[in-house]
Amino acid sequence: MERMMDRAKQYWLLARFDRPIGILILLWPALWALWVASNGQPDELVLTVICLGVIIMRAAGCVINDYADRDFDPHVERTKQRPIAAGKVTPKEALIFFLVLIAIAFGLVLLLNTYTILLSFGGAFLAASYPFMKRYTQLPQAYLGIAFGWAVPMAFSAQMNAIPAVAWVMYLAVVLWALVYDTMYAMVDKDDDLKIGVKSTAILFGDYDRHIMAGLQVIIVGLLIAVGVMANSGWVYYLGVVVAAGLSVYQQSLIFYRNKALCFKAFLNNNWFGLAIFIGLVVDYWLR
Repeated sequence: MERMMDRAKQYWLLARFDRPIGILILLWPALWALWVASNGQPDELVLTVICLGVIIMRAAGCVINDYADRDFDPHVERTKQRPIAAGKVTPKEALIFFLVLIAIAFGLVLLLNTYTILLSFGGAFLAASYPFMKRYTQLPQAYLGIAFGWAVPMAFSAQMNAIPAVAWVMYLAVVLWALVYDTMYAMVDKDDDLKIGVKSTAILFGDYDRHIMAGLQVIIVGLLIAVGVMANSGWVYYLGVVVAAGLSVYQQSLIFYRNKALCFKAFLNNNWFGLAIFIGLVVDYWLR
């Protein structure tokens, strides 16, 4: 029994269920999309499937990420104790676990319409391929955004059986948002990544990292305002955008000296950014 409990614990850690921040950051855009697509009244089945799908796909993404990085993680201070790197879970076991999670997610999406089922294949491909991008491109964080943001068109298609223009504007905002917060995350590992040859935007941007991210944050806020205009949102939504903009300024203050602990804190702060936009949407539709 004790051995079984330890094995379950290692799989739990492998899927990062002990660190829900990744689930939340991935979940907020899906909820934004559902509220806009449904005018604040999402279908209960769609809401349940999308939320569970986000949780499972995030877990699957973490598993395949550790599988892909199994030769890198033992050499990085922050990741050397992960289950595969520490020898607690074998690469083969991790790959099987990943396939099981993907199968569960696909089983959930089968409850939705055909359009969303077809889109799910794109989501699965993006989730499976992202971890390998850091070997081939200087912009793996942008690819992560493309993968994480895929929940937006899927949520619109599940709720509306269509993907209107506002969905693609929101999707672009989410892609850029992920690029920003994952660059903050990559700033923590920058020294180790340089040593082992892993590519990242934190390395690519160099001394202009803060400036580029600040410019991207301005664009993100602009895109979120455009979403509000296209969705005929009221003042409460825009208040949420203002709060989110304020949080972006705060994040810039945290990363100013590129202190690793503060860069990680800035990454975590993005949870509140996502929540601010969601609360703005929920209250705005409720008042209507």
